[in-house]
Amino acid sequence: MSKLPEDVREHPIPDPAQLRELVVELRRLVLTYKFGIDEVMTKVSILRDEFRHMQNYNPVEHVGSRLKSLESIVAKCRRKGIPLTPDGVRAQMFDIAGVRITCSFVNDIYLVRDMILKQSDMTLLEERDYIKHPKATGYKSLHLIVRIPVFLSDRVENVIVEIQLRTIAMDFWASLEHKIYYKYDGDVPRHLTDSLKLAADVAWSLDTSMERIHDEVKAISGDEEPVASRHNLHTPEEMLRDFWRAAEADGGFGYGFDSKP
Repeated sequence: MSKLPEDVREHPIPDPAQLRELVVELRRLVLTYKFGIDEVMTKVSILRDEFRHMQNYNPVEHVGSRLKSLESIVAKCRRKGIPLTPDGVRAQMFDIAGVRITCSFVNDIYLVRDMILKQSDMTLLEERDYIKHPKATGYKSLHLIVRIPVFLSDRVENVIVEIQLRTIAMDFWASLEHKIYYKYDGDVPRHLTDSLKLAADVAWSLDTSMERIHDEVKAISGDEEPVASRHNLHTPEEMLRDFWRAAEADGGFGYGFDSKP
């Protein structure tokens, strides 16, 4: 009787040629997820720059990304019993590509969320709101599982990307939690989990207090750009008035806008 493990007997190792072909297919698959991240990052960058230049406000503090390596994909397939094929990975693994958006305030998270999902080529597959419904550990974040098309030279690939939106305080807390759980391999002492939960409550208190202060200052000062960041000599309106005066003094605007008959 064969002494090979049951899973190996049921799924015999492919020959070298098949293995090379599988590796090439999986690498191509990972590359499409990388392109999916690029698409989302570009969209967020455009929104960020539009806010900064047109509304004198930036709801996005930081944007980062994460792409699961081929080694990690293979390990998870083995651990979860996922078929090690491109189709199997696409159908059952949704954390290969990730984008993390860090916002200043909680309201900014939902503002950015709405702007992202208004994009016509972005399809929301699942939303997990751990801000309104935190995990038992105290974890807070807004998760969006989206599908976005990636246009390749010979085809269009629909790629799934997970987008996480957090405040600075939430991100700091989540980073610490990850380090602790990694260090203890998931078996974290009770006093540390209690301390983490307390820290999550403190972080939430900080978020709500900072947002309240921000809203109060905004209500008092309006939406004007801070004086310190204005142009040293002219506002945009003053620059346009100077342009018009100079053009009139020269007898016309030129370039098809000559004021002379």
